[in-house]
Amino acid sequence: MPVMLDSCVYLDIFTRDKHWYAWSSEVLSSAANKGTIVINPIIYAEISIRFERIEELEQVLPPDVFDYRPISREVAFLAGKIFLKYRARGGAKIFPLPDFFIGAHAAIENLLLITRDAKRFKTYFPCLNILSP
Repeated sequence: MPVMLDSCVYLDIFTRDKHWYAWSSEVLSSAANKGTIVINPIIYAEISIRFERIEELEQVLPPDVFDYRPISREVAFLAGKIFLKYRARGGAKIFPLPDFFIGAHAAIENLLLITRDAKRFKTYFPCLNILSP
């Protein structure tokens, strides 16, 4: 089954985060051994900040493991609807948050989402299958 890893998992690895590196490395390795890891433009943009050149990022995302998928209109629509719920609950941001696109993508494609920041995803995507510490 394809999975999606939240940006924080990649960044934990790229930065060798003292607290999260071991967990994030293990879940990435496990996911890669089980099948395809889906990555979308939002995740790609968020993790690109750790690299000087696109070629460097592409080197750590081999296409035999990582499946780059665009964000469909259905995903964008759901992200917008979730953003409206966020605003109705008093959310201060004026544009949809990246997590809404990531969560909507995982929900629409029925992907397991691996994240260490599960609270927002569980709040706005209660039916989403999530793996978190």
